[in-house]
Amino acid sequence: MPSLFDPIQLGAIAAPNRILMAPLTRGRATRAHVPTAIMADYYAQRAGAGLIISEATGISQEGLGWPYAPGLWSDEQVEAWAPAVQAVHAAGGRIVAQLWHMGRQVHSSVIGGQPVSSSATKTDGQAHTYDGKQDFEVARPLDIDEVPRVLDDYERATRNALAAGFDGVQVHAANGYLIDQFLRDNANRRTDRYGGSPENRIRLLREVVERVASVAGAGRTAVRLSPNGDSQGVDDSDPEAVFIPAARALDEIGIGFLELREPGPDGTFGRTDVPRLSPRIREAFTGPLVLNSDYHEGNAQAALDSGVADAVAFGRTFIANPDLPERLRRDAPLAKDDARTWYSQGPEGYVDYPALEAADA
Repeated sequence: MPSLFDPIQLGAIAAPNRILMAPLTRGRATRAHVPTAIMADYYAQRAGAGLIISEATGISQEGLGWPYAPGLWSDEQVEAWAPAVQAVHAAGGRIVAQLWHMGRQVHSSVIGGQPVSSSATKTDGQAHTYDGKQDFEVARPLDIDEVPRVLDDYERATRNALAAGFDGVQVHAANGYLIDQFLRDNANRRTDRYGGSPENRIRLLREVVERVASVAGAGRTAVRLSPNGDSQGVDDSDPEAVFIPAARALDEIGIGFLELREPGPDGTFGRTDVPRLSPRIREAFTGPLVLNSDYHEGNAQAALDSGVADAVAFGRTFIANPDLPERLRRDAPLAKDDARTWYSQGPEGYVDYPALEAADA
């Protein structure tokens, strides 16, 4: 079986190892969602990953409710992303842009209007805003006549990602965001062709991925799903019934890879007793399968050895260990990240974690 340090072909992208950097929201863009210069340093420091999946990046103002997160809908954003992508390439790395529509997981004070979702539902708890945390609001159902507009937004963001130099894109269809709100039955109460049966609930996912792949090419298109358990209030009564057909649909499109975020009962960033679906999805999806959530070198290699995973995405571990693949290769100690600086602005807790050689000096 392959090791974490063996190369892998992820669709059209040749990755030198199977240690991927998972998308990590960090809040270092401007209030207008324009990337900043420091982001180039951050991503270049982590170019040793087999592939970097960028932080979730908004496809439109409507879909981006996280303060200081970057977007990809304007020329200014494209121009500001380009130096970060160039820095990764100059350091020998590869990077894809994760495309994000948050659906109901936003607040009107950030997006400038009422949130949209599959149905008129509301997330419990509070949203991050520029004025602190505020209660989530009831979303309005996305009108069926608006779906073409959303597909156009995904297409524009894909074209912009390629114009900025990204090696491809990943469609964020997980974690309780818009596409996930269509996929799972506790959030999707529609009675039109986008609701009801699993076939109807995966329709938006299929249409988005087909549109993105028509621009980027299927081999430069990836998808993230979170098939097991509650995610930000979004859940399903029979996840196997919807996610296995979804995996088959993605297999038919021929995407470059599929990433699954699957927390377990002892998860450190979300937990659930709902069994992982990755073994069943492995049977339905024949392309490269990437697993994510609470992996370290031991259980990551075990996932490869089992034949379920082809690669593993590491998230928070990459925050404090910019040279994570080299640390794992050497079995070197891992630094601890500081949660207080995950979403803060500025260099602290962002670009000041030293690489192994600097830490030993």
